[in-house]
Amino acid sequence: MTAPPVEPILRSVKCLDGRGLHRMAYWEWGDADHAHVVVCVHGLSRQGRDFDTLARELATRCRVICPDIVGRGRSDRLADPMGYTIPNYVADMVTLVARLGVEQLDWVGTSMGGLIGLGLASLPGTPVRRLVLNDVGPTIEPEALRRIGGYLGQPAHWRTLDEAADALWAISRGFGPHTREQWLALTRPQLVADTAHPEGGFKPHYDPAIAVPFRAITPELAAAGEALLWQSWDRLACPTLLLRGADSDLLSHDTALAMTRRGPRARLHEFAGVGHAPMLVQPDQRAVVRDFLLGP
Repeated sequence: MTAPPVEPILRSVKCLDGRGLHRMAYWEWGDADHAHVVVCVHGLSRQGRDFDTLARELATRCRVICPDIVGRGRSDRLADPMGYTIPNYVADMVTLVARLGVEQLDWVGTSMGGLIGLGLASLPGTPVRRLVLNDVGPTIEPEALRRIGGYLGQPAHWRTLDEAADALWAISRGFGPHTREQWLALTRPQLVADTAHPEGGFKPHYDPAIAVPFRAITPELAAAGEALLWQSWDRLACPTLLLRGADSDLLSHDTALAMTRRGPRARLHEFAGVGHAPMLVQPDQRAVVRDFLLGP
């Protein structure tokens, strides 16, 4: 087996949507021939480079795949913003799995990425062998939805990397303590050059239109979605690790406990001093995930 690359390789796959095809980018770490594949999927407005620290560690023993979900990072934007939904993301993942050519994989999903993993893992004949849900479950607290809705898709422009890092930190304190170096590393891939601005600078590296279906969620739709997610949860048969920031406003402690008592009866691990969501950068967080994925 060849040594894993220090940096990931950027690849892409064409996926089907209601208007045609779109390109989904993904970052590949480790030996492409390694039988143990781990797919790591990011949160709502993030992108695949969030997992650099975890992927770099796992890549010595696994092939690690970190997609940019459509509308984020290096992936295409959709012509129809109402295509930015979990079922469509699950369909894209089926296409990705076919491209990878594997029968089984492990899944690490943060927030939205966890819901995508839940959808894929609940399907008959699923390729998901082990599932890690990072601070998300079938019941999502309304307070968190209001908080996220306050910034998602809003116009933003920053003159410098440091200015952007400060602004993103102001809405991301739930991620928990990070050094300045760690936070800058998480910030850089979140930015793209703002070529339309006369002074240059940066803007968020996602399609603002991802907020369109998010803002279209009514209480009735949310209740129906929650019921479907619990049905999916109860169908899971794979070993499941549930991570929770002890101060999370999105995944309540009561919901997390319910997830340990029904469905796959998840193993729960909470991180003190962290809200929504642990970024899996700190050594203690990475160790919990590593031991679950690589253990017997």
